[in-house]
Amino acid sequence: MSRNTLYAVIAVLAVAVAGFAIYYFYQESQKPGLEIRLDDNGISVNGNG
Repeated sequence: MSRNTLYAVIAVLAVAVAGFAIYYFYQESQKPGLEIRLDDNGISVNGNG
């Protein structure tokens, strides 16, 4: 394996890790900050702040 091929593989892996990290943080930011639930137990309000 040549040195350029090794650099290319490392670059592809780095881009993949960065892409998964961005996707993960985007999904975490989309979670609701306030959850209001109405069920048989009554009303419950849950927040993360």
